[in-house]
Order: sequence, then structure tokens, then C-alpha cells
Amino acid sequence: MLTHADADHASGLRVVLAELPVVNLWMHVPWTVAAAARPYFSDKRWTAEELQATIRKEYDVLSELVQLSAGARQIVLQSPFAGATIGPFRVLSPHEEVYPVLLAQFDRTPDPDQKAIEEAGWWIGKQPGIIARMVEKAKAKAQTWVTEYWDKELLRDGGITSASNESSVVLYGDFGVGRRVLLTGDAGIRGLSYAAYAAEHLGLPLRDFMFVQIPHHGSRRNVGPTILNRIVGPIQSQDSAARFSAFVSAPQRR
Repeated sequence: MLTHADADHASGLRVVLAELPVVNLWMHVPWTVAAAARPYFSDKRWTAEELQATIRKEYDVLSELVQLSAGARQIVLQSPFAGATIGPFRVLSPHEEVYPVLLAQFDRTPDPDQKAIEEAGWWIGKQPGIIARMVEKAKAKAQTWVTEYWDKELLRDGGITSASNESSVVLYGDFGVGRRVLLTGDAGIRGLSYAAYAAEHLGLPLRDFMFVQIPHHGSRRNVGPTILNRIVGPIQSQDSAARFSAFVSAPQRR
């Protein structure tokens, strides 16, 4: 399973496919939805074929994965969109109809048509340029460290992450009552909100997880009090018994 197109998630799969027996590979292949994404790009002169070629060129790691899966072993390539069942897991997000709108906002695709995307209801915005990112990092370093306490909530609603991250596959694993898990990839508040809606629509209970993967290496932009209350429940008293475990993949603070 590849959660989304970012290279830090995709590159390791090349070794997996080369060295291990794989039957099914679940991943989004961005260029295959070029035709559906065309209306959401600003330059209306693109043909579906031109867009497909341009997008594929930008995602060389994904292209290599597709080539590896089509080799002698004939690995089955499947698309993990909302509603799909993968063993004991259900895909909650992204929706197949939303993915082309997000694709037009990826940092490696041509410029988006903001108006068309806003009308579709999924405008997120492309990642800032390199200079803007450098300024943002400089500001972050200049900020004073603030310790968060049990009764002092510092997370805020309204955080924004990239469209590519919002396209992350969110998986709900059901191994029985008290044994449910939620895997979120790099999904942000938009993707998690849609995942929560999908879970409710599918009759999958929230707030009953034994294990939750914290999105996007612990970034504060990916979660907020409202979505956390909806998914894992409200803040408990400090002396309450532990209800679940949460896992984050993040480097040490420097």
C-alpha cells in the first residue's frame, strides 16, 4: 500500500517490489486521471494525452513502481479509493471523484484553475515556493518553545497542508470491538473529515480505536480539536485510564 505520491513515502516501495513476493500493489497513479483532472487546470489548451505525459514525467518513482508491477511477476495494480476493502481494512479517503481535483493542486502538476476548484468545493492551494518555505522555516525557528500541558490545548482548527497530503489513503482496520485501528498517512483536516464522514456512512464506529497513527509525522497543521474530538473523542481527565495507543513517525527535535 502506498498512501500517496510523495517521494518520501513512495521510494522505499521499489526495494519491496524488487526483493519480496508481492501479489497486489495498492496505489494512486496520478497520470491515469489526467482526463478527469483537465477542467481543474488553468491552461485549457492541455489535451488529456499531454497532461498524462507531463504528470507522469514528474513522478518518476511512481512510474518505476508501475513498471516493476507490470514485470514478469504480473503484480496486480489496484486503486485505493474510498469504499475499497483491503483484507480487514476499509479505505475511507480519498474519494475517486475528489482525487482529480486534488491532483490539479499537487506541487508537481501544472497551475490549477482556482475558480473551478473552489466551485468543486476542494480548493486547498498549492505548496508555497522555495523562498516562501525558507521564510516559513525561519519564522518557525524564531518562535519560542511553548510547553503543552494536559489541560492547555495549543492545537487550533483551520490548519492547511498540501493537496498531495490530503490525497493520502486513510485506512480503517476492524479486528473486533476494542481492536480497531486508524492509519492516516499524511492526511490533513480535510481528508480526515471526509474519512470520518465515510466511516459514519459505512457504519464503522469512531472513538473506539486501540491504535491510531498520528498524521504527517505529528504536524500541527494536519489536526485540530474538532476533528480529533470527532475521531478519537473529547479530552479525558488526566487520571482517566488509557483507552488507546497513538504512533508517530518523527525525528528528534533539534
